[in-house]
Amino acid sequence: MLPDDQFLSDPVEHHPDKPEEACGVFGVYAPGEAVASLTYFGLFALQHRGQESAGIATFDGDQVHLHKDMGLVSQVFNETKLKELPGDLAIGHTRYSTTGSSRVVNAQPALAKSRLGTLALAHNGNLVNTRELRAALAETNHDFATTTDSEAIALAIAEEVNHGNDWINGAINAFKRCRGAFSLAIGTPDGMIGTRDPNGVRPLVLGTLAQETHDAPLRYVLASETCGLDIIGADYVRDIQPGEMVWITKDGIQSIFWSDQPARKLCIFEMIYFARPDSLMHDETLYSYRLRIGRQLAKESSVDADIVIAVPDSGVPAAIGFSQASGIPYAEGLIKNRYVGRTFIQPTQGMREAGIRMKLNPLKDVLAGKRVIIVDDSIVRGTTSRKIVRTLRDAGAIEVHMRISSPPVTHPCFYGIDTDSQDHLIAATKSVEEIAKQIEVDSLQYLSWEGMLDSTRENPDEFCSACFTGDYPIAIPETIKRSKLMLEKAGK
Repeated sequence: MLPDDQFLSDPVEHHPDKPEEACGVFGVYAPGEAVASLTYFGLFALQHRGQESAGIATFDGDQVHLHKDMGLVSQVFNETKLKELPGDLAIGHTRYSTTGSSRVVNAQPALAKSRLGTLALAHNGNLVNTRELRAALAETNHDFATTTDSEAIALAIAEEVNHGNDWINGAINAFKRCRGAFSLAIGTPDGMIGTRDPNGVRPLVLGTLAQETHDAPLRYVLASETCGLDIIGADYVRDIQPGEMVWITKDGIQSIFWSDQPARKLCIFEMIYFARPDSLMHDETLYSYRLRIGRQLAKESSVDADIVIAVPDSGVPAAIGFSQASGIPYAEGLIKNRYVGRTFIQPTQGMREAGIRMKLNPLKDVLAGKRVIIVDDSIVRGTTSRKIVRTLRDAGAIEVHMRISSPPVTHPCFYGIDTDSQDHLIAATKSVEEIAKQIEVDSLQYLSWEGMLDSTRENPDEFCSACFTGDYPIAIPETIKRSKLMLEKAGK
């Protein structure tokens, strides 16, 4: 077992200037279909949720086949690899590490053996009681192959099954031992499980594939977002509810609510930034919500300018909405190289000083002589924002006004998003005016917290917005708080 502080600091060495989503999960139960290929395409659609590693496990009767590795989905899999993954059920995962280091052993799905066979688990989220859960499992002689909380969940299910429970009750007993955020797709020799934690912090949706004949059994799909259904032609049925578990077998689907007090707290950043704009939430695409927050942002922070541009791609819908509400023309001012993922080859210092631009390049004839409003979805540390502003000025912009379609990020996330520790969050230590000076803009304004939530057109109490308020809906142990919160903010 690793030292206790491993779970507080075992880490993600890369600290981004954007909140990074933890993972994408996918599962399909479709006898007679090439389930590995379906999962490959589902993960391809969910690639934005994790670019570090990818994996697929398939179940062919009692036999489990697994392939996972570091890299993008298209790098990890090819036709040969997919043909080596037969079966009627598949579980897939794309990963960005927030708990457990960036190593292939921590790639998912995570496997665990039980008396009923091997299970494969894909996890989106982050537990806050990983230390306690692993300690309890260690006392019963479980050996850990990884440093992830996901493996702990898988081992807890196996342990409960080994105590005489069936898959349903074993899984439910294990879920009740977990605290934090978890949306799970789990494969077993007998069927597939999908579940969300009692707060539903991370999304999970249910879909069906078309029946080949009228009397053929339904074939089910689980995915983090509806875009994972769309790509394989599956129909969206509904969201898995907070505190719900679905059990999918040859006999159909069974729904069990295992939490006595579910209280929906979907991460608001799923709405603002994480989920793809073509994914559905609350019966509309997220593109529509992002248009609305852009319009609201324009109402709250108008300024005279010649053009509105976006930081592509995530800032585009809000920038269009800002343009619509303000009457200021929308233009493309920055072009994104969409083939740049996470690179392991860093430019030399000389190349950086020469202004190498791997991700964004300005359109000088669009920007020259213009007063520019640039819309982005968030500022975390501010380093990227400053580079973008300097790029716009170098391209000839005479004024740069930045507008952010979310409130200031002042607190770290403990539920599966890498937002760095609080002392590295620029809004935790600086006023809006100080941030504007540091990132070198003529003006800076953020969307209000109220405007962000009102624009959802849903009950504001059903969203987690702890990164803006510090109001964490799931209690965080003090030792973990101290690992990411500034002491004075943590009440120490």
